[in-house]
Order: sequence, then C-alpha cells, then structure tokens
Amino acid sequence: MKVADLGVDPRIVEILKEQGIEGLYPPQERAIPIALEGKSLVLAIPTASGKSLVAYLAVLKHVLNGGKAMYIVPLRALAAEKYDDLRAFEKLGIKVGLSVGDYDSPDPTLARYDVLVATSERADSLLRHRADWLTRLTVVVADEIHLINDGDRGPTLEVTLAKMRQVNPKLQIIALSATIRNSAELAAWLKAEHVQSDWRPVPLKRGVMYNGMVTWTDRSVTQIPATEDDLSGLVEDIIDTGGQALIFVNTRRASEALAKALTASVKPRLKEKELAALKKLSEDLVRRQQEPTSMANRLAKCVEGGTAFHNAGLLNEQRRTIEEAFKKGKIEALVATPTLAYGLNLPSRRVIIRDLNRFDVNLGFSPIPILEIQQMCGRAGRPRYDPYGEAILMAKREEDVEYVMEDYLLSPPEAIESKLGTEPALRFHTLAVIATGHCRTEDELYGFLGQTFFAFHRDVYELRRTVERVLEFLAKEKFIERGPQFRPTFFGRRTSDLYIDPLSAVKLRDALLGTHDAPFFWLWAVCSTPDMPNLYLRRGDYAWVEEKIAEEALTFPIEDYDFFLAQVKTACLLADWIEERTEDEVTKRFGIGPGDIRRMVDQAEWLTYATAELAKIFNRDRVKPLAKLLPRLQYGIKEDLLPLVQLRGVGRVRARALVRAGYRTLRELQKASAGDLSRVPTIGNALAISIKEQLGKEVKPQELAGQTALSEWGS
Repeated sequence: MKVADLGVDPRIVEILKEQGIEGLYPPQERAIPIALEGKSLVLAIPTASGKSLVAYLAVLKHVLNGGKAMYIVPLRALAAEKYDDLRAFEKLGIKVGLSVGDYDSPDPTLARYDVLVATSERADSLLRHRADWLTRLTVVVADEIHLINDGDRGPTLEVTLAKMRQVNPKLQIIALSATIRNSAELAAWLKAEHVQSDWRPVPLKRGVMYNGMVTWTDRSVTQIPATEDDLSGLVEDIIDTGGQALIFVNTRRASEALAKALTASVKPRLKEKELAALKKLSEDLVRRQQEPTSMANRLAKCVEGGTAFHNAGLLNEQRRTIEEAFKKGKIEALVATPTLAYGLNLPSRRVIIRDLNRFDVNLGFSPIPILEIQQMCGRAGRPRYDPYGEAILMAKREEDVEYVMEDYLLSPPEAIESKLGTEPALRFHTLAVIATGHCRTEDELYGFLGQTFFAFHRDVYELRRTVERVLEFLAKEKFIERGPQFRPTFFGRRTSDLYIDPLSAVKLRDALLGTHDAPFFWLWAVCSTPDMPNLYLRRGDYAWVEEKIAEEALTFPIEDYDFFLAQVKTACLLADWIEERTEDEVTKRFGIGPGDIRRMVDQAEWLTYATAELAKIFNRDRVKPLAKLLPRLQYGIKEDLLPLVQLRGVGRVRARALVRAGYRTLRELQKASAGDLSRVPTIGNALAISIKEQLGKEVKPQELAGQTALSEWGS
C-alpha cells in the first residue's frame, strides 16, 4: 500500500515523499487504518518498523480537524527527536511545542500549540496544575509504553494515562511498544485495538560469538577473520564490508576504554578525507566546551580515530554531536551503555553486545533483562541504508554459547508489570490525586486505582495495606485531613505542585524548622531527600566525608549511616561546584562525568527551589538565603558573581574573568568601554557589544579597534 492510498491530506503525502516515505510496511498497513478511524491502538512491533509514522498520521488527522494532541515520551533526548520530526509538518499550518521541565507551572502558553511533545513527568505535572487545555486533548500518543515496567518512570506514565482516560473517556490513545510478551494485555487495559508483528524492514540475523565463530539462531556458523580478539574482529569485519558497529557494554568506564582500544582497528581503515573530517569534528568537540574537561579530550581523541563512546557522563550537546556523526556515517564504531537502546533512532548494520550482566547497587552484578537485550538487538539494520542487520552477543566460554542462545535470543521477552504497588510510588501519586481534587473519598481513590494497569492484572485491594500506610503518613505529616472526605492542606497542594516526593517535603520542612542556615547545610538537606540521587562511597571516601560532617556539625538522627555519608559526599560535590571548582577538578575528585555534574546540579537546583517555596510556609527568614543559593547552583559560582551572571552570555567562566579584570558590578561595566571589555579573556567583541547593549549603552564602531572588530560589530 502507498501512503497516497490512505486518503490523508495530500500535503502530508508530499511532506512524507520529501522524506523518502511513499510505501507502507505490512504492520503499518494494518495499524494506520485503525488509527485514522479514531480508535485507540497498541502497536507492538520491532525497532525501525515504522511505529512513529502511525502515531504521526493519527496526530495530524486530529489537529487538522481542530483537535489537540500530546505526544508523551520517556526521555528528554527522545522528546527533542520527536519534536524535530513533527515540526516538519508545521508547513500545514499547525503549531508544535516541546515541554520537558519546569514542573511548578501550568504554563498557559502551551495552550497555543496543536501538538505538544512532553515527557511523562511533564504531562503529569500539567495534570497536577489543572491546566484546563488538557480537557481539549483528542489524542495522546504514549511512546515506549513498555517502560511502564520501569520502577522509576513506569508509575508516572501509568497514572498519567489513567487520569487522562478518566477525565476524557473519548480520548484516543496510540500506545507504541517494543515487541513484548503481554502487549495484548496492555491493549485490553486501554480498551484499544492490538496490532503485533515481528516483521522488520531490514532482515535481522542474531547470533552468539565465541573464539572467532558466530553461531546464528538458524544454527549456521560464520567464521570471522582472525584478529587480535573476537570483538575487534567483528568491528573490522563489518567496516570492511561497508557497515558500522554499535557495541553495548555495561559500564561507562568500559565504554571509554573500548572506544579508545578500537581506534587501533578502525583508524587504519579510514581514507584521508574521512580522517580530515573526523579531525575537524574532534577539534569542534574540544572548542565548544564551556570549560575544558579531560573527558571531552578523551572523547575527541577517540573521534579522531573513527570511534566514540556514548554514556550518561557526557554533556547533552556532546551526546547529540556523537549521535549525529554516527547517523551520518562519520563514526565507524560507537561504544555505548544500554540506555542508548531506548527510543533514539540510532541503528547500525552490526550490533555487538559484549556484556550480559550489569551492576546494581542493591543486587550486585545481575543479568540484564531479555527485553533490554532484545531492544539492543533491534538497533541492527538501518532501513534504506543496510541490506541486513546483525546482532551478536559475546560468550565468555564455549559452554556459554548454548545458554546465551537459548536464554536471550530464542526466549520471549519478559511480560511487563506495573510498578505502581510500591510505597514511594503510591505516596507520590496518592497525594497528587487528592491535592488536585481528582479523588475526594477513599472509594474514589480505590475507584481511580482500579483504572490502572496494576489493577487490570491484579486485585486493587492487594494495595489496601500500602494505601492505608500512605494515607496515615499523609495525614500525620499534615498533607491532608482525613474525614468523610479528603481535604488537602496548603502544604499538601504545594508539595504536589512542586512535583516532589511527600517524604522529601517532610525532610525539607524539618530542615526549615531547625536552626542551621549555612549554605552547606541546605545542600545536604536537598541531598537527604529521596528525590536526589546520591554518589556511591568509595573505600577512600569515609575519612574525609566524616571530617566534613564534624566540620559542618551535622547532627540530624540518621537511620542508615552509610546512606548519610553518601548524602554528605553528594553535598560536597555541589559545594565544590558553587565554589567554582572547575568541571575537570570535580569530575576527577568524584569519579563522574560532566553530564553527571549537570544532572545532579539540575536536580539540586529544583529541590532548592522547592525548599525556598516551602520556606514561604514554614520559615520566611530562610527564603532570602535560599534565593541566593539557587543561582549559585545554576551557574556554579561564588556569591560575588551573582550580579554579573544576570547578563546573557555571561556564565561562571566569563563572570570570573570580568572580576579579575576589575569589573565587579554592573555599574563598573556600564562605565567601561566596549573596547576595554572586548580585551578581557573569553569576552571578545560580540559579547562586549551585547553586554553594553544589555546595560542600555549604545556602542559606536570606533570603540572597537581593527577590521575584525568592525566586521563583528556589523554582524
């Protein structure tokens, strides 16, 4: 079937034709008519089999007929990708928006968009803020819905869909899933049609490698040309046949080490023109850093040799650069941690899975689930680029070959299950449905929980004991008042709006009612909440962390001492950040990457904002010091730089350079000429002009000497 035969707006057909999409895959032929009829649908098909097109066509039909759509994704990176895809249709006259943060705002401006791409957390926060335009939604897409199985993200997605269905029973839901064992059960829960298929546009061979031989699932065997080791042989072999390799390993350190090692195999296979392009890309990676870090330098060195690593330690911009270079075929071998397997459109001809176990802080090393392994396998084979895809798992011993084959390649993936039944998840979402007035009585609460996926495959009253504990906690800590009807307190409503765990709110409230007021205390307070991820303790950390505890006189009663130490260690990272330690110093001291710093700082920033908001309820004297701490976290600065970072384009490095040059205040900057400012290291002509204009001063061309300055000023 052709797209043109679907009867959709001819302009859509033209846009898709420009993208090289004219014909439909068999699963799309089955699914698209259902979606265009307005019926809810669960579509469970392999990676790269065209799930997104089904969702896009359903969305476009709604919005072109005056409806409104939300596209829910699990990850920010995936949100950006879907946003870019959907913006291609803005020439039809529709408006596409993106919203992935700012949980304490209904943001009424979002109402102007016809299609909003959002993470499940942002969608949930909009429901909590009672954004009235949500009632006008006519279709919701839930991408990667199998992540309901995820202990962190799953409950939020599940509750969000349950709320939306209850608020708008006529809502069409398009749920996109990997091939999972119980996708039909998801469809029954959502009262949706079910389309499931194992069909792929690119044939996929799957096998197990040991000692130079790949044994495929059809029991055929391929000899890989001998080389230094099996993995290098697999990489060299696929590059020599015109493909790329995507290798999955279980740790960040392993991803770096392997990418570096593979340059010895990859670089000699590259042509002079390819090496020149990689050299430029490498230099760009280093040059675009706000602050130089050794991790970026290591990444750049790998890129020069045609490889790269991809893990959560990289900054978002660095990850996007690597992803784009890999898609364009510039990077021949990409070594990644398993998170890359979810959602992002980043396939290659050969996927190699080296590690089948990973470390869990609670379980130690444990097997990676079959579903995740098969998600990684699904990255093999690019439609329109690769004639085939290969997914190869590595066996460590000969006797493991059959075990790996049977357990990972020939077994169905695990059934997904609701993770809503845990006390933290119920505590978080029960307060929300009470605070928003969604549930006013116990019967209404159980009625709502009865609409969840948990209740679909289990008796909702299995939750009664946990729900009762949660309600007792919420009443005891004065989030709600219990009677014939639930009554949320102002504290309860504010906690729900702030999108934090009620237990976090209790810890922050208790800190506000204490006598401590030093910046480090507040850093530790936010790190003591369940909403803040904490660093692991290494063997050499105990002594210096305990010294810090004594120095700061932290005497709060702590149940788990090791957990307390981890909180203080994390607070020390934040303290180093606001004391202007360089990113490189922080990454080396704490054994993390620049991306980790950014994520931890972002979360601490949000929790500090929440603390300041709660201070308006419990201790207004703490509002001002917390308000000062907030931009210090945001920019990583000492207090004296606060006036300067108000200027666009001035971060902590440039602000400190200005102070060193004698410009400590905005008044001193007003008095300076643009020429004087341009000579400050890291400032330059363009930013000097911008600073002066922001301060209300017109810049004359003669203030900047030289042709370069005049040219830059003119631009």
